Amino acid sequence: MEKDAKIYIAGHRGMVGSAIHRKLVKEGFTNFVTRGSKELDLRDQVAVTEFFAEEKPDYVFLCAAKVGGIVANNTYRAEFLYDNLQIQNNVIHNSYLNNVKKLLFMGSSCIYPKMAPQPLKEEYLLTGLLEDTNEPYAIAKIAGIKMCDAYRAQYGCNYISVMPTNLYGYNDNYHPQNSHVLPALIRRFHEAKANGVPNVTIWGTGSPKREFLFADDLAEACYYLMQNYSEPNLINIGTGHDLSIKDLAMLVKKTVGYEGDIDFDTTKPDGTPRKLMDVSKLHSWGWKHKVDLEEGLALAYQDFLKLTEQTVN
Repeated sequence: MEKDAKIYIAGHRGMVGSAIHRKLVKEGFTNFVTRGSKELDLRDQVAVTEFFAEEKPDYVFLCAAKVGGIVANNTYRAEFLYDNLQIQNNVIHNSYLNNVKKLLFMGSSCIYPKMAPQPLKEEYLLTGLLEDTNEPYAIAKIAGIKMCDAYRAQYGCNYISVMPTNLYGYNDNYHPQNSHVLPALIRRFHEAKANGVPNVTIWGTGSPKREFLFADDLAEACYYLMQNYSEPNLINIGTGHDLSIKDLAMLVKKTVGYEGDIDFDTTKPDGTPRKLMDVSKLHSWGWKHKVDLEEGLALAYQDFLKLTEQTVN
């Protein structure tokens, strides 16, 4: 990417988009075009068409999406499918119409079959049934991957698809109902500590294993791949290491400084038993993560405290 190139980050205010923006600014890029969701509804075909025709960005990072945890995914099934398909269709197609030089599509590890072998290799896509609780979101993301490959095959577009593992970091979503597991745990342990609650109850058995990547590491990987990778098919981005939800809860408890007990509500669903990314393809292209989970959690918690303070004030 040329330093004076016009770059559009769709979803620049979110955790991933803001991390990519920070990385690009650090690298000396200055020519950004951004629109918040109130300024530009990416589900609106006419509005997106007009935006691309007017701005004509050179490079696009497609990070915008409707996202959430198990409860949100399972509750708003129609919205997760419709909204994400609309966003992807509009941005990818208009990138083609306006000769965008390169586009990066941000997927999710939930695209892989529920019972796929571990660790998850890129070639496992579409080899089995999806986890039911987030199937609509996963189907939308799979469609985005295939759309990028189809536009590459038919029109010669240089569109790449990256599949990050579970993310956390600065500017995360800590909504009590719609957040992912790690930010949800940070909030719950913090509130339990602040209110003197004797125990924290966590959904499921605590046995499922998950992998977590610091969002600024993801931004580093995306920048690296935009500079060096121009291949069809998807590429995983992760750490290659996972831990149980129980061990994660213990680590968050330690980071927050909560001294109460942890209970597990086994009447609630666990979700996918394990989701560990095979990152050998990414490593073969020359990139590895830098921030370990304990370090990243400490940074994320400090950011949560700042966000909480801003909300109060």
